Amino acid sequence: MKENITLLDGAVGTSLWAKAEAHGFRKDPVWRYNLEHPEIVAELAAEYADAGAEIVLANTFGANGPAVRRASPYTAPEIVSAGVRIAKDALRGRGVKVALSAGPLSMLMEPYGDLTEEEAAAAYAEMLEAGVKEGADLILLQTFIDLAMLRVATVEAKKFGLPVFCCLTFERRGKTMMGNSVEDMIEELEPLGIDAIGMNCSLGPELAVPVIREFVGKTSLPLIFKPNAGKPILASDGTTATAYSAKDFADGIEPALDFVDYIGGCCGSDPSYIREIAARMGRQSLR
Repeated sequence: MKENITLLDGAVGTSLWAKAEAHGFRKDPVWRYNLEHPEIVAELAAEYADAGAEIVLANTFGANGPAVRRASPYTAPEIVSAGVRIAKDALRGRGVKVALSAGPLSMLMEPYGDLTEEEAAAAYAEMLEAGVKEGADLILLQTFIDLAMLRVATVEAKKFGLPVFCCLTFERRGKTMMGNSVEDMIEELEPLGIDAIGMNCSLGPELAVPVIREFVGKTSLPLIFKPNAGKPILASDGTTATAYSAKDFADGIEPALDFVDYIGGCCGSDPSYIREIAARMGRQSLR
């Protein structure tokens, strides 16, 4: 096992929806909970820290201006500021860092869509500025399928002087939906001075490990790995189960502990998955 691996958290979105359902709250875009149900957002952040996560994501992933205006009466800076503030307050004094999370915009950039590079840059600048002002420790740009859009977000993120981590979402053939390869990603982003590179979402462990392994030897940057725990499976009796249990998930990603620098989970994972990974790393979680 590689030394000094940083343990990340698991899914924010699917975990918050589970909490919302348990409390009888509506299944809204999860960033709305920063202002409408901040208690469950704080609870999840604390649970990930208890499980052993050393970096916890603020609940800001999809809170860009176009999305927030379309689905709420709020502004992106309001939502993002609240998300970072909730995480910082929940984790105060625990030595856990808060990552400002930003994902892709819902529109495609030119020439595949109508979104200009300037419009995309403005959307990222707005949300990133709000989160940095609130005290985020680093910026994680994740779940991108278009390297061109990720590059725009990265250029904006680098202006704030914080560590910037970048993740694309790959398909089983080792390319994004837009056809970007591991080599393309490294070639495009490494010169921008990012601080870590890798993949998240989309694939479960058995398909994701070969993709993250493709980065080895092609870049000197630290590697980030946050695969999915799988979409819920509906059984014939009407019950649902996650495609990977916490144990199965940890079994599947264990080979990556030999070469990645940051590891956690994405959709379908929750604090129990992070506790299981912590145990594989020989670390003691709080509960």
